[in-house]
Amino acid sequence: MQRPRTLESEPDVSGVTLSEKFAHRRVPVNLVGLWRGERSGSVWAFMTVWASVMLVPLMGLVVWSFLTTKGFRVAFDPNLDAYMTLFDSGRWSVTLRTIRIAGTVTVIELALALPFALWLAKGTRSPMVRAMTLALLTVPFFLSVAARTIVWRAVLGTNGLANSMLLGMGVIDEPLKWLLFSEFAVHLGLIGPYFPTMVFPIFLAAVMIDDELLLASRDLGAGWLYTFWHVVLPLIMPGVIAGIVFTFVPMLGADVIPALIGGGHVQLLGNSVHGLLTALNYSVAAALSTFILVTMMALLVILRLLLPRVGGLGEVFEGLKR
Repeated sequence: MQRPRTLESEPDVSGVTLSEKFAHRRVPVNLVGLWRGERSGSVWAFMTVWASVMLVPLMGLVVWSFLTTKGFRVAFDPNLDAYMTLFDSGRWSVTLRTIRIAGTVTVIELALALPFALWLAKGTRSPMVRAMTLALLTVPFFLSVAARTIVWRAVLGTNGLANSMLLGMGVIDEPLKWLLFSEFAVHLGLIGPYFPTMVFPIFLAAVMIDDELLLASRDLGAGWLYTFWHVVLPLIMPGVIAGIVFTFVPMLGADVIPALIGGGHVQLLGNSVHGLLTALNYSVAAALSTFILVTMMALLVILRLLLPRVGGLGEVFEGLKR
């Protein structure tokens, strides 16, 4: 039987086949092993730098929370005085308030970002509209949080735009004072800065869904609600969980927004840490920061236990290979 002719066995005009031409370019086995060794060394180098930059300061923070500070001096006498002061001063209520506000804003962000991300991923067919929308979502990252937040004072103030419009329409007889320097203002101020952190992971997960799955669901007679619940939602769930993490966790340390439009009436954990540092109470500030860190780790553990049921965050990045 005659051997079939392939591209590699087909000679060119010079009479030399591709296999003969590139035979000398094959990578030796020892070079492959060397490349793998360099790759392993790069990983260890990265882990060393990451541990030096991230883990060492966190470990120092935890150690500092067990020490006692007297003015500018530190007494190396491990104790639990900072934690006792933390709970005796009632700052644990600040923790509960922070978790409540962060959880509420996260739910609001999810309710707003989920339909928006699905529209951006599957609803719009114009690459220009999609690119412009994604670019607009990144604009707030280039602006100061204080500059974006201070604008709400002109909108929610007693003589602000909101009260002026409500008075002009006859809806209210006197300005609403609870619009500014209240929990309502803090909730409203937190929605804008953390909206992109919820949209991007959901959009990334939704844009990887094959359109043929949606068409097949429609052809089989499923309505849009059934398709969303049984097809779309399971596929974007890793992105939803990532958005919750990227939104909820940073809000635990937010301090600029509550300070500017909370007016000192809505103290969150970030404001408490800043106040303790200003008062040179470093041990209690370290204890409160450690408490925030433990709270974040507990949240991540809970999410880690839930991830196997939805396929894990790896499913999002696995889709990039397709």
